[in-house]
Amino acid sequence: MGIDTDRALATSGATLYAADVTTERFPIRVGARSRLPLRLFFGVRPDDAWIELGDAPDGVVHVSFGWAHFRTRLDNVDRWRIEGPWRWITAIGIRMSIRHRDVSFDGSPHGGVRLDFRSPVRWTIVRVPAIYVSADDLEALGAALAARGIPGTDARRGR
Repeated sequence: MGIDTDRALATSGATLYAADVTTERFPIRVGARSRLPLRLFFGVRPDDAWIELGDAPDGVVHVSFGWAHFRTRLDNVDRWRIEGPWRWITAIGIRMSIRHRDVSFDGSPHGGVRLDFRSPVRWTIVRVPAIYVSADDLEALGAALAARGIPGTDARRGR
């Protein structure tokens, strides 16, 4: 996990100004057994599998997973929940639940953080109500979301 400080340009009418925006990036864990299939089917490399959180309230949640990218505003995240672990065969890759239409960006079966949205997010041709991200440090991602005022819980047994 690292903290990057970017200069973001914001416009208000004819006025253009720079605002400090602090973002935190959390790598998505890519397991040893998953590396080759993820590279072949999704274009995932260790340096382009991550979730990034901007500062509240105007920040952005940005997920990069190989060729796929997902974005929404941070203030659209209603709550988070740490879940898992899962079976390898059912967890790896980009997957969409047919029943609920939530999308997973997972490189490891060790578990993930579910982000539920206030309003579904248009992604490709579907509207996504929630995503799962198998960040390397699930607890740190949960803590970063909580620090931004987003409620959540660790639903894993014994945690």
